[in-house]
Amino acid sequence: MYYPRIADKELVNRLESAGAVVIEGPKACGKTVMARQIASSEVLLDIDANARQAIAVDPNLVLSGEVPRLIDEWQIEPSIWNHIRRTVDERQDVGQFILTGSAIPADDITRHTGAGRISRLKLRTMSLQETAHSSGDVSLQDLLIGHYTACADPGLKLQDIIEQLCWGGWPGNIGLSNRAHLTAQRDYLEEIQRVDIARVDGVRRDPGNVSRVIRSLARNVATLVSARTIAADAGGADGPLDDDTVRDYLAALQRLMIYEEQPAWSPHLRSRSILRKSPKRHFVDPSLAVAALGATPELLLRDLNSLGLLFESMVYRDLSVYARACDSSVYHYRDNTGLEVDAIVENRQGDWCAFEVKLGAGQVDKAAVSLLKFRDRVDARKSKVPGTLGVIVSSGYGFLRNDGVAVIPIGALGP
Repeated sequence: MYYPRIADKELVNRLESAGAVVIEGPKACGKTVMARQIASSEVLLDIDANARQAIAVDPNLVLSGEVPRLIDEWQIEPSIWNHIRRTVDERQDVGQFILTGSAIPADDITRHTGAGRISRLKLRTMSLQETAHSSGDVSLQDLLIGHYTACADPGLKLQDIIEQLCWGGWPGNIGLSNRAHLTAQRDYLEEIQRVDIARVDGVRRDPGNVSRVIRSLARNVATLVSARTIAADAGGADGPLDDDTVRDYLAALQRLMIYEEQPAWSPHLRSRSILRKSPKRHFVDPSLAVAALGATPELLLRDLNSLGLLFESMVYRDLSVYARACDSSVYHYRDNTGLEVDAIVENRQGDWCAFEVKLGAGQVDKAAVSLLKFRDRVDARKSKVPGTLGVIVSSGYGFLRNDGVAVIPIGALGP
């Protein structure tokens, strides 16, 4: 069964304007199945040894077929990139190939030769709207331009949020039991630590150290934790890991597309506040953090601090999915006075909105005060005023407060 993705439309649009489209995303996020909805023929390099051998002898044997032709897990044979580029040049037509990849090859130079010929689409795990846990009644596109629609309680309860954090947005796991979901994510991480992280660039890394780094990331998800702090936290009996070793591990995890950084936003400020540039750290799906911690729904319910950070990371995932559909990006803000904003979405035209993320309704008042203070710090003469200031919550009704701050349940948010 295929679960429609928000990025389906983007794939169609990109194929209409480029000779080839590469869909990049973590393993098991649904790239191949998504591509198959539109591909007319395919070759699967991860399981077809004959195809891999043919690339070295005559690449045309692999590239010939009805178009769009799917080349699955192309990074296994990176040389195919240049052959696709040349074929696109020769055919002088759009919509020829769809490539999927779950890792960025070590030699990134070959990928730059695709400029103007090969378009890139980033696919994440499924958002709550894609898994049918959000109505999508509150549109991010509308929020960017200041249009807010009040909404009824979408019906998500705290237990539902916890389940979604544990299950994640992995399309292949839909319908599994709670126990099976947790086992699947732990097996996923085990494969990353023991096999995939070495395959990404051929460098052997200590699985134990990788495991401890991943666990430290999970403890510090949705924070600005430094590489030095992770190195100290992940150290074993011999003391802290080397800072550069940790940075190397993080870079490898980024190439596997299971870890990502939420960059800092840099507006024009009225005040003399100094902006902090450190990124927030996230797994591509919060279920990986849950798995790394060895948590269960019952344990998360007893640790509201960790639950709150994991919820923020889930909101970041969903905002990232919805923002891409709006041609926008997701940032965060923090300055030297301690004022911070969890998520800022900005499009190419400079329209933006700012969000605080709070698990409980009792935190909304404080979050609203923080957002209004932040708004007053932005220089409206040089930066546009925000389309919306909002507090994204786990449950309840969506409405506009008297101070102009919107309360938005995550179960109603959509693109």
